[in-house]
Amino acid sequence: MINTQIISVINQKGGVGKTTTVINLATALSFQQKKVLVVDLDPQGNATTGFGLQSSENSKTIYDVLNGNCTFEESIKNTNIRNLKLVSSNVDLSGLEVETAAENRRAFLLKDKMEEFVNSVSNDFSYILIDCPPSLSLLTVMALVSAKSLIVPLQAEFFALEGLSQLIKTIDRVKENLNPQLHIRGVLLTMFDKRNKLSSQVDSEARQFFENKVYQTVIPRNVRLSEAPSHGKPVLIYDKMCSGSKSYLSFTNEFLKQENIMDSAA
Repeated sequence: MINTQIISVINQKGGVGKTTTVINLATALSFQQKKVLVVDLDPQGNATTGFGLQSSENSKTIYDVLNGNCTFEESIKNTNIRNLKLVSSNVDLSGLEVETAAENRRAFLLKDKMEEFVNSVSNDFSYILIDCPPSLSLLTVMALVSAKSLIVPLQAEFFALEGLSQLIKTIDRVKENLNPQLHIRGVLLTMFDKRNKLSSQVDSEARQFFENKVYQTVIPRNVRLSEAPSHGKPVLIYDKMCSGSKSYLSFTNEFLKQENIMDSAA
């Protein structure tokens, strides 16, 4: 049976490069012949549109999976990228918290549905990447319960580390009560401006706090990175030569190298 890694990309702050990281890490992994599934767990559906897909009325989304309208497998869609598939999202997902209020095991809804698929013969994915909403809501807790590890994008800007204490408390609480295997795999600095003293300051503070969990690669502020989603393409396809693309390729190599180290330590 294939060993599928389930990784949530999380930060409760919006605009830190979470979705951009999911889209481009998934794309770069697919370029390396890895089979990847992206689960868009954000009601804004930015990962869905970032791959050039729309959730039409008759297509199944993660909302349909969680409310029992379809199986996890039935919600998986092809993208325009080989080896890369998507479970899409739309605004319906924002009603889930109220709709499941009476359910005891609602934090496990996503995990149960995904586990059933991951353990089935249909699963051939090496990675499932979950794009979390920018909040500490039920959806985020579901993503924390479902994943084994986390990637935390951190913008190299003022107050970047402020909101993290709340996130870390939530991670610790989930780890203690719902998912003992959960750990932070790495912290990725985004929106880095090397001309700006503040970026370097956040860099050194983050490395002091998270130590070797911070990736060496930093993602720069880059116009092409911010343009790519409006064209429905990962930046690696929109402009593979720009600094944003080169950084995401470098980050992916570091991510895979980290895996080899983890494998040899196991």
